[in-house]
Amino acid sequence: MNYKHDNRPEDIRCAAIHYNDGKEYPHQPRNIDSGYVLCGLRHHNCFVMRNDINDGKRRNTRQGFLTSKDRFVTRKEAVQIALDAGQIPEPVDILFSEDLY
Repeated sequence: MNYKHDNRPEDIRCAAIHYNDGKEYPHQPRNIDSGYVLCGLRHHNCFVMRNDINDGKRRNTRQGFLTSKDRFVTRKEAVQIALDAGQIPEPVDILFSEDLY
């Protein structure tokens, strides 16, 4: 999909965690240069998946969300996107998946 020409407003799609181990991986969100992103309905789903496939350590992690424009955004960045998209009724300090669904 060519996101550059997609005029629809960006919205939040799912919870995600960026694990930056300094390596490059294919098929990551377009704004992730190193590390990988796991996504799920809730953030704990991402942590469980990570524990199942690795050592369970949470080094170099950022919690956030994936957007409709294939971007990883932090919990704080996600607030404005969710507000603009009408996904939450009022501002919050940081976004939690429970705020969305």
